[in-house]
Amino acid sequence: MTASKDAPTRAMRGASLLILLQIVSRAITFIANQVLLRFLTAQLLGISTQLEVYYLSVIFFARESLRVAIQRQDLSSLSSSKDAGSKNHASQAIINLGYLSILLGVPLSILFGYLYVSSLSASTLALAPNLIPSLYIYALASILELLSEPIFMLTQTRLEFSTRARAESIATFLRCTITLTSAVYLPSQGVLPFALGQLSYSLGLLAIYVYHGSGLARREGFSLLPSFIPSAPSPFLFHPPTLTLTTSLLSQSVLKHLLTQGDTFLVSILSSPTSQGVYALANNYGGLLARLVFQPIEESSRTYFSRLLSPPTPSTAAEAKRSLISLLRFYLLFSLPILALGPPAAPLLLSLVAGPKWLASGAGDCLSAYMYYIPLLAINGITEAFVASVAKEREVHKQSMWMAGFSVIFAGVGFVTLRVMDWGATGLVVANGVNLGCRIIWCWGFIRGWLGKQEGVNGKEKSGKRKVEGGDNKGMDLREVLPGPVGVGVAAVAGAVVRRVVTEDVQGLKSVMMELVKVAGVGVVLVSVL
Repeated sequence: MTASKDAPTRAMRGASLLILLQIVSRAITFIANQVLLRFLTAQLLGISTQLEVYYLSVIFFARESLRVAIQRQDLSSLSSSKDAGSKNHASQAIINLGYLSILLGVPLSILFGYLYVSSLSASTLALAPNLIPSLYIYALASILELLSEPIFMLTQTRLEFSTRARAESIATFLRCTITLTSAVYLPSQGVLPFALGQLSYSLGLLAIYVYHGSGLARREGFSLLPSFIPSAPSPFLFHPPTLTLTTSLLSQSVLKHLLTQGDTFLVSILSSPTSQGVYALANNYGGLLARLVFQPIEESSRTYFSRLLSPPTPSTAAEAKRSLISLLRFYLLFSLPILALGPPAAPLLLSLVAGPKWLASGAGDCLSAYMYYIPLLAINGITEAFVASVAKEREVHKQSMWMAGFSVIFAGVGFVTLRVMDWGATGLVVANGVNLGCRIIWCWGFIRGWLGKQEGVNGKEKSGKRKVEGGDNKGMDLREVLPGPVGVGVAAVAGAVVRRVVTEDVQGLKSVMMELVKVAGVGVVLVSVL
């Protein structure tokens, strides 16, 4: 019970630590990227993004469903207080399950590598020296990162976020240093610096986790290698219930990744490497806020909701509802300044950090459109985290079917905006926005229904077959999370003022800074009112 009470506090502490980690690591990455942009063309940046998608695809398919399944399963029953030797069976079970990601990762790296090489054209190979060797290095890096997965899963289930923060900060520093050094001293080697940087990241991550895990194993008496766990009627290597849940979540993970990385897949099919580079730049800068703040909150919330609602009770469901409403209200309120000030300010900021070369390529317009996309990223992340924490196997399959339908809508909108309308990377942002909007609507309906059922159970426990006090078990009302009309009105006025007084197509550092000062002045007034 104490662990349950401490879960919100530990989750919030973990979220704060992860946000700090993201700020530090992204600051290092940002500084390195500013130097790298001086050595890169849009074509090379686009091809490096393809390699990153290959790497992320191997990692995601190998471990994502396993991570969710382990967070949702209660493995504490494997440890018996009567037998000192069995106290660490839960830890050993998590270590064993972590090795499944490695077994999946090896064939996936070969399969995806073959598919990627088969899709390359002669012109792409000519644009990017050392592309094939770089692909091999990315494959090796993905396997090395998956080798750290058993220890990562163990620390994550224990809410030991400090280990993750230490590992990822060191690994990020190594990646930036190696990538930047390689780009400066090997300027004609194409995408090879990115591959070497990713390899150093994986090695740094593995070294820290092995160091931490070996200490835990010595103190607590479990093995970092797969070991059979005593059980009736026979010992097992992989916890059967978790294995079953992992299998059911795998199909959803495939669809989720296709939707998450579908923008890159689509742009690689329908556009040139130059357009891919423009979108990659806008995505890197536009998604900076999402990666700094929203992603750590999403990951911590998923862990928190999984622990709190496993199994759900009326009291824990009510607590989860309050937490979810607070998060959504914060996200929507936080989105108002972004929507009001972001679009006119984005091209000005881009001209400062990336230079006029990238602004002339259309990246400014793409980044402006991305500002409208950021709130959707935030809301979708937290709602899908809640669904992943409570959905049963049948509901997971149902969600997978809906996501498949949304992927068709995404592809259709993308074809229209990229090929018919010829909007380039901006059209891809529009397609992604439609996709996320569909996913948010589905998740909202699921959450309303789930909370309504829990309130119905609570009402029956208190008053037989009477309805829950207050009405019809709506679960959660949209009005509970929307910002007030005053805030929306002030944000709308602020946006109109900025568009009227700010000139976006100015040149020169002094002129750009003057326009940004105007945006900042309106922003201060807006934030003070909100």
